[in-house]
Amino acid sequence: MNFEKLLKQPNTLPSAPKVVRKLIDTFNQEEVDLMYAASVIEDDPVLTAKLLKMANSAFFGLTRNVSNARDAINVMGLIKVRALVIGASLSEGFHCVASVNLNQFWRYSMNSANLSRYIALPIKIDESTAFTAGLVHGIGELMMHAAMPEAMLDLDRSIPMLDLKRARAEQGLFGYSYAEVGAALAREWRFPKKMIDAIQHQAAPFDNDVYEPIAGVIHVASWRARAQELSMNTEGLINTYPDPVGLILGIDPDIVIGEEIPSLTRESQEAETA
Repeated sequence: MNFEKLLKQPNTLPSAPKVVRKLIDTFNQEEVDLMYAASVIEDDPVLTAKLLKMANSAFFGLTRNVSNARDAINVMGLIKVRALVIGASLSEGFHCVASVNLNQFWRYSMNSANLSRYIALPIKIDESTAFTAGLVHGIGELMMHAAMPEAMLDLDRSIPMLDLKRARAEQGLFGYSYAEVGAALAREWRFPKKMIDAIQHQAAPFDNDVYEPIAGVIHVASWRARAQELSMNTEGLINTYPDPVGLILGIDPDIVIGEEIPSLTRESQEAETA
């Protein structure tokens, strides 16, 4: 299925809820009114309930439960809460996708978000954009599975969705990958341009005319999160580490090659966005 036809399939490009559009608008604000952000979230009881379920899960390990959006922002910070609401909205649009383990997908996505922020901070890259882009960078996979389930199931059997070679395989088979598809949704939802560029170019961050460092951050973070799902050992991590991207960004490889790093988790009780 070609790219244009895929995007025209029913339910491939869900509309952004009004709450999410308002939150996305806050990315362009130098200072966000936290009370306003909390009130925007609480205007949607379903998304608020999903936010609280995720925030209070074992994944985040909060010392106390949060009971409303304002409380969640005070405890977790706007960066995480805003991204979680956006992620919850996306999970609502793709709450049942054939052949995809959604618990694993969202665990991987959350690990990618945490790692993106962890990598971005020491190299002085916008942590807020990195965290959100890291969380939603793989949404194109769900869109592709929803639009062409049989073709994606065949691909899943030969190259699992979280395999390190997945983007290259999709590009060879379809002429595009989850990166371009996810960027189409980010564009439709009016994400900031640098976030759209980061999602679109994540698979090959510096092999294009657009230099967006966050694409490189996502590339390294998603590599590490995939390696975690594959239970890769230290030797495997060293052998697959994306050196060229890390060198361009000035990332210290030691912070992501360790088998256990602070921003990575495999809690038995997973963060569920479903």
